[in-house]
Amino acid sequence: MIRISRPAVDPRVVPVFGTTREGQPLSYNRAPAPDLAPWLARLSVTRMRLAAGQTLACGLFADAAGIRIQLGGHAEVDTVHGVTHQERSAVFMGPQTKILPVRLSGDFVSVGVAYRPSACTPLLGPIMPRLVDRVTPALYWPEEQLLGLFKTSDHPEAQLQAIEGLFRERVAALRDIQPEPITARFEEIAFIDPAMSIAQAAREIGVDRRRLERLVVRDFGLPPKQVLRRARALDMASYLRGVADDGEAEALALRYYDESHLIREFVELFGMSPRQFTALPQPLLTMTLEARQARRLEMMGRLAPGERRPWQ
Repeated sequence: MIRISRPAVDPRVVPVFGTTREGQPLSYNRAPAPDLAPWLARLSVTRMRLAAGQTLACGLFADAAGIRIQLGGHAEVDTVHGVTHQERSAVFMGPQTKILPVRLSGDFVSVGVAYRPSACTPLLGPIMPRLVDRVTPALYWPEEQLLGLFKTSDHPEAQLQAIEGLFRERVAALRDIQPEPITARFEEIAFIDPAMSIAQAAREIGVDRRRLERLVVRDFGLPPKQVLRRARALDMASYLRGVADDGEAEALALRYYDESHLIREFVELFGMSPRQFTALPQPLLTMTLEARQARRLEMMGRLAPGERRPWQ
């Protein structure tokens, strides 16, 4: 599937942290500090300026559960349990199986922390299957504590270091409890080779297939096959939005039997065809995909943390 046009850009969104070569706005995102890398997947600060009275219709599709601390603006998120309204708030967002429609207004500012699936059960308990596609009050920490960590005007790096400090305290309290290594290895497979069969993944990890399936459902909230299917779609979506390595275009396309297979998957997960997906501005979703793609390339050793990314 070759991208036939530049992905659409919404002219109403004023970039705060720069843009890609094709004009897509970026978030401030980076890998966690080395001591937190077994626990956290990515940290990000998202800022979008919208004129008074304007509403931005977009979407959100994240494969990792995590916390979103909203410091400015208004957001409405359509979840499986109804519409949530967020202003100055801290929420926990479970892993997603499909895109969630989002509407933003005002000067939107949020700080996000994505958990590694292998760390979800040690941090939260075996509850991830119940949190899929859901938005709930922030787990473990009171909302007031999370909101009190920083001000809207703080430098984004200071905001991320503040949230890392909070997680260090949480990890220290766990003492000898560690992330699940089997789940961590499966997460790597989902990034590197999501076309792999579940049987082959079990052999690669050196674990019984049934045990792998049980642990993946517990920690990801989804069966392994669905995790890999979602990873393929998110990689392709990143390419279509211009936040992937263009050199991978052919390899990404070969993960699908043919173009009709790709279209069916896209319609089911994103609610639109790849062509429509490219033609519709998706600033918030593009920022989420960009952060995920940067992490993927770092995990594969193709990009060093802090190095200029191929789409910049």
